[in-house]
Amino acid sequence: MEKKDSFLAFRYPEFRYYMMANFLFTVGFLIQEVIIGYELYKLTGDPKAIGFVGLSYAVPFMGLSLVGGHLADKMSKKKILLLSVSGIAACSLFLFFVSKSLTGESAHSLQYVIYAVIAATGGFYAFFAPTASSLKPFLVPREAYENAATWGSAGWQSGTIIGPGISGFIYNWGGFSNTILVVIVLFSAVFGFILLIGDRKIVEQSAGNILQKVKEGIAFVGRTRMLLYSISLDLFAVLFGGVVAILSVFAQDILKVGPEWLGVLRAAPSVGAVLTLLLLTRTSVMDKAWRNMLLGVAGFGVATIVFALSKNIWLSIVALFFTGAFDAVSVVIRHTILQLVVPDEMRGRVGAVNGIFLSASNELGAFESGMAASWLGTVRSVVAGGVLSLAIVTVVWWKSRDLFEVDLRA
Repeated sequence: MEKKDSFLAFRYPEFRYYMMANFLFTVGFLIQEVIIGYELYKLTGDPKAIGFVGLSYAVPFMGLSLVGGHLADKMSKKKILLLSVSGIAACSLFLFFVSKSLTGESAHSLQYVIYAVIAATGGFYAFFAPTASSLKPFLVPREAYENAATWGSAGWQSGTIIGPGISGFIYNWGGFSNTILVVIVLFSAVFGFILLIGDRKIVEQSAGNILQKVKEGIAFVGRTRMLLYSISLDLFAVLFGGVVAILSVFAQDILKVGPEWLGVLRAAPSVGAVLTLLLLTRTSVMDKAWRNMLLGVAGFGVATIVFALSKNIWLSIVALFFTGAFDAVSVVIRHTILQLVVPDEMRGRVGAVNGIFLSASNELGAFESGMAASWLGTVRSVVAGGVLSLAIVTVVWWKSRDLFEVDLRA
């Protein structure tokens, strides 16, 4: 690993604005997600009500992402970001007013309003996510791509720790409606930081209708082996090896530590990821990048198996820490690949394909974890997931041996 300028990307003002917008958006988005789940369970007493939140969000997001990616390549990225953030904030504002007005017996109607708001938010996010992803490479020069990918991932991971971490305190202080108001303020700050980023000239594209342009993006991913393998590895590793959705089962029935340790277990992967990403701002993993990526996914699988077999809370925390640490290595390399190999005129569409893969791994992964645990038993299902992750890495390792010689730094 080679030493490098840890803050190279931050030397460009627009990247700093982008990072603040990305961090505040993540914090606000996750505060809202956490308190919505809590409020729904309080209203209904039914865990399935929380499960429908993921479905309400995923369907419009996955259905509209390719359209969002196409528009990100064709229109002003800044305008799309401003409009989509405004739409998401408007959804939260609507939820704020409705939650204020529904009291007593009518409060149960809030459940259906929440599903509608989550669906609309997922629709707006389908335009925000690929546009934000496609904008980042325009904010820094090529030599700063890896550093920008590392800091971008660190900012997101920090948001995933801070957002859920402070959501309960804000909720206890102000209740559901006022917490949504805090989220609206955060989204307004995101809008302000996006305003500080200059617009980008639209890259000229070949002729074709929206269906043809979307097919072009999908075809590019399909024929670019390093890109296809990298996002597929992440999809299947998280789909089969992810354990976040069933951590409550481990805390309650296997480790027998109770709810007070559940938050620690939930935070451990993010802490491991953030510390690793901070390390990667000082060293590079792009020397032998493809090898390092496969080793990162393999390490994720091994750490998952160790967690599944552990009966000791401290060993379990360490294992989860390393799932986040190994995942961080593969995330940095995958995001750098996305920035390096995708042409400017296709960044939005390819970013949309990547976003769909990520959404599928997270949403379907949670569903798979629950189903596998009910069929095989909790421990056996997680061990099987870790083994499957290692098997997939082995197959990709064998099929992509020629990629080991590719020097992404060149």
